[in-house]
Amino acid sequence: MIVILLDRSPRRFGDLHREIGGISKKVLIDTLRALERDGMIARPDPDDASAVYRLTPLGRTLREPLIALRQWAESHVDEVIRAQQAYDERHDGDLVADGDGGGPQVPGS
Repeated sequence: MIVILLDRSPRRFGDLHREIGGISKKVLIDTLRALERDGMIARPDPDDASAVYRLTPLGRTLREPLIALRQWAESHVDEVIRAQQAYDERHDGDLVADGDGGGPQVPGS
């Protein structure tokens, strides 16, 4: 998501946090640092909290694979939903979604 947003235009931390939504500041900071460490994004002045994040030339090479991934997801969404439904039926309440997008969670854990 961060790479997709930065591919559209450079953004400040607050803009990324607002546009992504549902992500803690700590997780966003950690993710941005990892992307910066990997050479995917850059921030011209690391000491300036209002500095903008932008994709590096290496980060821009992700554009085509991400477009392909989005197209794959769009063309297979019905199959994925059917697979999820079949899984849920087979497991009949053994697992419950934890609601944060992090996958299933065993009840009581």
